[in-house]
Amino acid sequence: MSTPEKQHKKGLSAQKYLEISEIKDGIVIMKNGSMKAILMVSSINFALKSIDEQDAIVYHYQSFLNSLDFSIQIVVNSRQLNLDNYLQVLKDQERKQLNELLRMQISSYIQYIQGLVKMANIVSKTFYVVIPFSASESAGGAIKSLTGGGASRILNNRATFEKYKDQLFQRVDHVIENLSGTGLHMTLLNTQELIELYYNLYNPELSEKEGLAEMSDLDLSI
Repeated sequence: MSTPEKQHKKGLSAQKYLEISEIKDGIVIMKNGSMKAILMVSSINFALKSIDEQDAIVYHYQSFLNSLDFSIQIVVNSRQLNLDNYLQVLKDQERKQLNELLRMQISSYIQYIQGLVKMANIVSKTFYVVIPFSASESAGGAIKSLTGGGASRILNNRATFEKYKDQLFQRVDHVIENLSGTGLHMTLLNTQELIELYYNLYNPELSEKEGLAEMSDLDLSI
């Protein structure tokens, strides 16, 4: 059986294989010096739309794709829904309930949820748009990228970081403006939300059982 110390060392050794150098100001900075911003995107029930609405969505999405002069990545994260925390809240309410009828109703509802979880494989889906930017895409960036430096050159030069950050966020604004025509809603993930996202992606079982600690308590050295 692995001890917490062994698990910690295993986590540290695994970090060197990650491509992420740092997460800062709502931006994922890769070891090669490229940068990424991530939008969380809502979903729509396309099948319930009328024919005209479906045609309009397809048209706006096609226009969005044609407007892009840079690459993006569309990510769908599927995960089995964990209702343990929700069930625990219901059980706490059941114990505190003084009205016998309401207590029985809560107990019946808990049993229903537990049975539903056992019978059905309930999966939640989250949608993201990953927007990248690299120094080679900036004016003079191709020459700089050949001289090396990677993430350290960007992180150690605030002016360079802010310059590339502005260009990245211009792309973010373009995606939001053009994709919103399909009826989708988007939000730009901040630093804490990005850390939680990557933590959950690389530690799915651990994050479901324990959740994510405060950012100040996380070991983020890579």
